[in-house]
Amino acid sequence: MFPAVLILAAIAAGSVPAASVLASARWPGRSPAAAILLWQALGLGWGLAAVGAFAGLGAGRQHAGVARAALAVASRVVRGAAFGPRASGLLADLRLVFVAAGLVLLMLLCWVLVAAFAAVLRARRRQRELLSLLAHGDPKVPGALVVDHPAAAAYCVPGLRSRIVISAGTLELLDQAELAAVLAHERAHLRERHDLVLLPFTALLRAFRWSAVARRAEGAVALLVEMLADDHALRHRPASELATALMRVGAAGSPVPSGTLAAAAGGAGGAGAAAAGGGGGEVAVRVARLLRPAPGLSASAIALVCGTAVLLVAVPVAFLFIPF
Repeated sequence: MFPAVLILAAIAAGSVPAASVLASARWPGRSPAAAILLWQALGLGWGLAAVGAFAGLGAGRQHAGVARAALAVASRVVRGAAFGPRASGLLADLRLVFVAAGLVLLMLLCWVLVAAFAAVLRARRRQRELLSLLAHGDPKVPGALVVDHPAAAAYCVPGLRSRIVISAGTLELLDQAELAAVLAHERAHLRERHDLVLLPFTALLRAFRWSAVARRAEGAVALLVEMLADDHALRHRPASELATALMRVGAAGSPVPSGTLAAAAGGAGGAGAAAAGGGGGEVAVRVARLLRPAPGLSASAIALVCGTAVLLVAVPVAFLFIPF
């Protein structure tokens, strides 16, 4: 069991500096989809490896998957058999502590994910209720709702009853071509369900608010999600239109509601929305990327990224569930 625990611990510990390196890298902007896949694999791999390392330390030398061995230890404790007559009291207590730590970490990660999802659902329900009272349609932005507010804002409310919201200030600020580019960007968010991509990282930040790595991870993924929506919008509109719209709306610096995704904003009512909206620096990065596009990653580089993502998840899963 010790080699498995050592490998799982190495993956869990190495994921933290790896996240910092990935957050500082420049290549993700050349292929946002591949970078998002790697971020998701890094987060999931870290969670599985961290839980598995704790559980493995408490499982002893049983020749089984870490998860099964840890459950067997917990089952014996519940039945009162503990760890057998040869185990010392201190060793038994330490193993129990490690198994308990693994279970607590697993429950914590699951709980913050559920709590983050519930908070987002509540925020979106409140937003839809307000929109039903305050918003109206406008032929200038077909398929979107308009809110009579002078500040420039454009965002979407994801979900089964998704909505795209444009403020009256945005209608005055942008011309028809720029509005079309913004709508294409927001439709990409809704169609690709980018809110679900962001949710695990928002949940991770809720659990580890003190962690600079968690903040950088959420910010990096949020920026990549915006870049991905930009790329989808470019299939329908010229880059100059979207870049101009982003600069104009971003310069207004208007906050957007929690639980939404904004094309460009200076702040938001919640962590996920703030990250998704992006501050002025993120908007500048996106505009520069639109106006001076870099070549995408080569097929071999994308294959390397995807292979790394698969290994980050497959290795912890193998040690957790496959006997050895």
